Amino acid sequence: MVGALGAMGVPVSRAPTGELTVAAHSGLRGGATVDCGLAGTVMRFVPPLAALADGPVRFDGDQRARQRPMSAVLAALRTLGCRIDGDALPFVLHGVPGRPGGEVRIDASGSSQFVSGLLLSAAGYDRGITVRHDGPPVPSRPHIEMTVQMLADRGVRVTTDDATWWTVEPGPIVGGDHDVEPDLSNATVFLAAAAVTGGRVTVPGWPRRTTQAGDAIRGLLAEMGCEVDFGERGLTVSGPDRLEGVDADLHDVGELTPTMVALAALASGPSRLRGIAHLRGHETDRLAALATEIAALGGDVREMRDGLEIHPRPLRAEPDRPWGAYADHRMATAGAILGLVIPGIAVDDIAATTKTLPEFPARWSEMLAGDAG
Repeated sequence: MVGALGAMGVPVSRAPTGELTVAAHSGLRGGATVDCGLAGTVMRFVPPLAALADGPVRFDGDQRARQRPMSAVLAALRTLGCRIDGDALPFVLHGVPGRPGGEVRIDASGSSQFVSGLLLSAAGYDRGITVRHDGPPVPSRPHIEMTVQMLADRGVRVTTDDATWWTVEPGPIVGGDHDVEPDLSNATVFLAAAAVTGGRVTVPGWPRRTTQAGDAIRGLLAEMGCEVDFGERGLTVSGPDRLEGVDADLHDVGELTPTMVALAALASGPSRLRGIAHLRGHETDRLAALATEIAALGGDVREMRDGLEIHPRPLRAEPDRPWGAYADHRMATAGAILGLVIPGIAVDDIAATTKTLPEFPARWSEMLAGDAG
């Protein structure tokens, strides 16, 4: 994301303390190339911004990124008057003179990012943007709620029915300081370590009130038999003697699915995880990948149209077959969770975790040594 902004002339600096500063600038520069890598946020959040640039912007990314759905965002931008050469990565986006904005109608049932990406840049259009969703319910709605709240904190007026339409009025986006909450979805993997081993893990700084989808892990772990407590040091999870199966609708918190599948595969009873058909369009088809990898360990996972049924069996790693990460950070961490209980599991590409948590291997090792800090 920093690279994408820099390519369009936005000055971004990093301090050794971890702070990022996005400086004021006179406008977005065209003639740029944006490398999306495998990041859905870049490929879906930056094009509506690039439409405000003074020239064409080319987008490309990793091979798997070229297969991820982009039609909803590109169709919306075409409705707003953009000319786009291509229907998926790679494509070249030509912005609209005058940046009029207006109303777009999209099917955002594949990803909440389709809505958030349009909302984040909408205040820069002369008439703002109204997004109307036409299709099955939008998944991961807490992410859209987070987007709306962040815009409001920056002086941008957003009206919405919270489900099918969002209107962003034009106007300036106020600068200022912003403390970014800990990434709760990444933190859930460490809590899962306590759940599957009967151990105890504390995550400091867990917010008591948040719009992050990852916060749902607290209720899910409690339902599976874990003890979940807020204390002075943070959120602490203590694992039970045996995990219970769970029937859960993860439609709004689909990013927790790989972690939940790892937990369910080690539970004492069956689990049903549903409402997550949209995960087939993520870094990989996560439902198929999880079913394949659990089956390779001897497990019983059945794919449904919108989810997975997991019937626990004794699991065993094959020495000549590592756990497949599929270039997907959450697939890699699911393998790490299972590896705490099943001897011999090797994740074929633990470096996939660098997408969202570059220091994951070191932090995982420190946690197991009881010295995570």
